[in-house]
Amino acid sequence: MKKRKNHVHEYTAFFEANENGGYTVTVPSLPGLVTEGKNLDHARSMVKDAIQCYIEGLRKAKEPIPVERETAQVKISVVA
Repeated sequence: MKKRKNHVHEYTAFFEANENGGYTVTVPSLPGLVTEGKNLDHARSMVKDAIQCYIEGLRKAKEPIPVERETAQVKISVVA
């Protein structure tokens, strides 16, 4: 049996405080991936697990694993 080499994949995750007092997490490079945690530590753990499951699903489906492109994050304030 051929053993697969593990690769490190890095993705940007966005943590947004939600109405339940926890955090909702999205990963833009992995469409549809959304998870939640009751606090930041729990949310970090949940998103790591969600990313691993997402990648595992792609491998099983023989789909390419997305590589994150370089992005810029800028906070914009607008007076309206």
